[in-house]
Amino acid sequence: MIDKGKSFELINKVLAEAKADMAEAILESGRLTLTRFAESRIHQNIDTEGTNLYIRLVKDKKVSVIVTGDISEEGIQKALADGVAMLGYIPPDENFDTLPSPDGVTLEEDSIVGGTVSYSANKRAEAVARISQVCHKGNLEAAGAFRIEENSIAIGNSLGALRYYSGNNAQLSITLSGKNGESGWVIEYNPDAGKIDIDGLAKKAAMKAVTSRNPISLSDGQYTVILEPAAVGQLLILLSFMGFGVKTFYQKRSFMAGKIGQKIAGDNFTVYEDPAEPFFNALPFDYEGVARQKVPLIENGIARGVVSNSYYAKLLGEKSTGNALSPNNNYGPYPVNLVVSTGDSSIEEMIKSTGKGILITHFWYLNFLNPMRTMVTGTTRDGTFLIENGQIGAPIKNMRTNQSILEAFSNIEAIARDSIVYPQYSILMKLPAMKINNFNLVAEAEDNKC
Repeated sequence: MIDKGKSFELINKVLAEAKADMAEAILESGRLTLTRFAESRIHQNIDTEGTNLYIRLVKDKKVSVIVTGDISEEGIQKALADGVAMLGYIPPDENFDTLPSPDGVTLEEDSIVGGTVSYSANKRAEAVARISQVCHKGNLEAAGAFRIEENSIAIGNSLGALRYYSGNNAQLSITLSGKNGESGWVIEYNPDAGKIDIDGLAKKAAMKAVTSRNPISLSDGQYTVILEPAAVGQLLILLSFMGFGVKTFYQKRSFMAGKIGQKIAGDNFTVYEDPAEPFFNALPFDYEGVARQKVPLIENGIARGVVSNSYYAKLLGEKSTGNALSPNNNYGPYPVNLVVSTGDSSIEEMIKSTGKGILITHFWYLNFLNPMRTMVTGTTRDGTFLIENGQIGAPIKNMRTNQSILEAFSNIEAIARDSIVYPQYSILMKLPAMKINNFNLVAEAEDNKC
């Protein structure tokens, strides 16, 4: 990683030499250490560092963006020259107003956790060995990844904005599988790698795999389902992509467009963006240096708002929520720290209260069908079980869902009082388990195996 002093030195150099009306420079640096394993053996160890410099130039309402990994003197000069050259081919954006000015908000700059820094490749190898021991007892094999990231980001612009942050985190995902197709999956995220419950995760995955042997088939229909937090998160992240960002909202391509203040989900469903949630260890500002805000998205089933950057906030006559992503992305702002409000139940209580239903560990290859109707499709995976008379029963062959997410979140019967952090696509979500009625599931064809 590049420290604060060197980062600011480079940022200020870029801004001083930029030939434009306004300029912005973003320096990202990071280290990824990753251990992948399959068949209960490590097959890949990665320890890599990378740097990206983003330069955004504005002249006569024309905006160019250059990204380079070369931060040498020659690399910076080439990037600046290329950015200026691009301005000659770009039409003006009459909607562009200005880059953000400094907001005067003091934010955390250092969230480095020592237990993660000291978690070596040897410790990750020891973790894989412990997981493999659990596998051996159940006649299973282990696959997965132990991932540790350490990142820093510095942002500055010609209007005086200047920010720096560094932080780290870890996550471990495990899939244990047997020779007859049985499998169990778990994942844990923690800013402190040393606090990840390796043995507990392995045992949970093993239990799911062993009890998944000899699955039965169920007929197509609408079922009461109990979704573990990861399954909730996999639905929520697609819902977020389909509607919680300001770009599609402004373009009226979002299910939230025209619905602010209206009921779109159940009374017991609330989700908001909250970068201040302590367990996230999250970047406190966005890629424009704007302090990130807590944003209600859906509150007690009522559509409340979307996240924005400075560009679209100006178009809507509002203030940025601090959700700008890297300047070369085409999707616009999205939430990256989602929190779903908890309830007063538990998975055990949900199961006990269910006459007939299905417990779902997580989904596989969820994808969009109809974004405006929030329709998605995907299959259950790595631990799907029948619930009968308040108890876990037989394992079930994977089933496909074709489901509106908002309809599902309108049919929530119970929400757990506890929640976990689930990571996906560099987005963190704090989620409880849910019991949902009238959830669409159909039997998968026998030869359709992912």
